[in-house]
Amino acid sequence: MTRTYTDLHTHSTASDGSDSPEELITLAARSGVTTLALTDHDTTDGVEEAMEAGRRHGVRVIPGCELSVRTELGELHILGLWVTPQAPVLRRAMTELRNHRDARNTHIVDKLQELGMRITYPEVLAMAGEGSVGRPHIAQVLMRKGYVRSMMEAFDRFLGERGLAHVPKKVLSPAEGISLLKEEGATVSLAHMFLHGYPDPWLEEMVAQLAALGLDAIEAYHSEHDGRATRKAVDLAVRHGLALTGGSDYHGAVKPNIMLGRGKGGLYVPDFVLENLHALRSAQGLPV
Repeated sequence: MTRTYTDLHTHSTASDGSDSPEELITLAARSGVTTLALTDHDTTDGVEEAMEAGRRHGVRVIPGCELSVRTELGELHILGLWVTPQAPVLRRAMTELRNHRDARNTHIVDKLQELGMRITYPEVLAMAGEGSVGRPHIAQVLMRKGYVRSMMEAFDRFLGERGLAHVPKKVLSPAEGISLLKEEGATVSLAHMFLHGYPDPWLEEMVAQLAALGLDAIEAYHSEHDGRATRKAVDLAVRHGLALTGGSDYHGAVKPNIMLGRGKGGLYVPDFVLENLHALRSAQGLPV
């Protein structure tokens, strides 16, 4: 029997992925991914295209998004699953975040120019094509012009939080982010909680705070989680009465070592994850 996959964390050209929503679903159908959540950063613009493609290709598409929230140590990311794509309050908030991101992108390019790099914003726009512009597109221009050898180097030296051209972005508080998603009937999950390297005791306290604000789940299964991280996430979820989610965090060519559904090759989101999420939503009186 051929194994099928569930992937509840993916990105398209609607934010910083390299595949259009249509291309993403076509790839899902070829890759044995039967259920996929499109969770682009600060937007649901690609969801309707993905859902239409899903109906044609036999892939169940869950409408979603990914939001950043601020803490005293830095950002955390939360996923909203089963969002309402056209919800006016959510769309208005995300439009404000994207407008700030556009201004931030131009400021980053200005700082790179001050550092002596011959890079222009029109070049970044051309690199992004029809998609939403993000730091990965700036990194790609830097690579093409020979200023860096890899995406990692671009972020380490220039674009990341400690980079020479870093510009802080506008982010919501945890209460604002969770409330915004919950008001639209979404299931809210804490994404890739170990990716930022925050101390375990701090994460323990933060999960308790987020759970009190309405957090529903923790993303235990992720491309950057090894077995130990997954076990720690599961343990935290159990102790705080939270469900589990999982996904590859697929970005296409932007993260070429991450495969849809399979992460770096060994990722597998167990069937019970989706079953338990359905049960949770049913208990909350929410549709699935």
